[in-house]
Amino acid sequence: MQLINRLKGKRRSVDDLIFDTINVIFMILLVIVMLYPLLNTVAISLNASTDTVKGGIRLIPRVFTWYNYEHVFTEATIMRSAVTSVLRTVIGTGLGVMASAMVAYTISRPHFFLKKFVTIAFVLTMYMNAGLIPTYLLHRDLNLIGSFWVYILPTLIGVFNIIVIRSFIEGLPETLFESARMDGAGEFTQFFKIALPLSLPVIATVSLFVAVGQWNQWFDVFIYNSSIPELSTLQYELMKVLSNSNAAFGSGAGAASQFANAQGGVVDVVTPQSVRAAMTVVVSVPIIMVYPFLQKYFVKGLTIGGVKG
Repeated sequence: MQLINRLKGKRRSVDDLIFDTINVIFMILLVIVMLYPLLNTVAISLNASTDTVKGGIRLIPRVFTWYNYEHVFTEATIMRSAVTSVLRTVIGTGLGVMASAMVAYTISRPHFFLKKFVTIAFVLTMYMNAGLIPTYLLHRDLNLIGSFWVYILPTLIGVFNIIVIRSFIEGLPETLFESARMDGAGEFTQFFKIALPLSLPVIATVSLFVAVGQWNQWFDVFIYNSSIPELSTLQYELMKVLSNSNAAFGSGAGAASQFANAQGGVVDVVTPQSVRAAMTVVVSVPIIMVYPFLQKYFVKGLTIGGVKG
């Protein structure tokens, strides 16, 4: 009997070793697949444009240069637009997450008699949209066009974010709220003292969603504030830089090569491909810097918040 148990134990050990080996190999391949596009983009952004059009750039630049980044950051409005983007991201994320959390807490309360009606009304907005022209007219009538708040107020409430936070709060022990009510705590006290601190994982998850959305947004700048340089954002200015590069050098490799030859073989020129790579790195760095600090909350909040629907 002991011999049989030993053989079973060895068999389990061999099976575990095979599984762990396959799992490690699979994860390494997955990491390579995930990292290669990013590293390739960084390599292209650091490579001379006239050399990039030849192709063959993988993970290491062949002809190293900072000129692609210099071209992006020498635009006069870039730094001012970066400040606007940062303010938009910080203010929009803070107000948006807080507003969504308060609505989510309200519709998560079992004693709220309009709970079902309000939930359905919010969900319907995910399937029906008035369109761009009515939205523009509404923003105009609210005097939002030409102001910084057109970036914040229209997207203050996110229905998906509300559903995720509500699901998380509904999973909290109801006895905590009952005890607080017995002690005389009101709804605001219960929200700020109980629901909000315990919902930190899902709040961090939603904050990341909202921050990425605010940071990457440029279309609303184009629609509402394109004629006001003081309210331009980094993404919109980088989009204009890319458009100017396309117009100046064309979208093909031949146009960039001809331009280089016309200038006597000068390396310090830009192509749409190189500018696009540099722009991608520039707009990705802030999110990459923030994500590691929110990763543990992101995974936990997304998992727990998505269990219930």
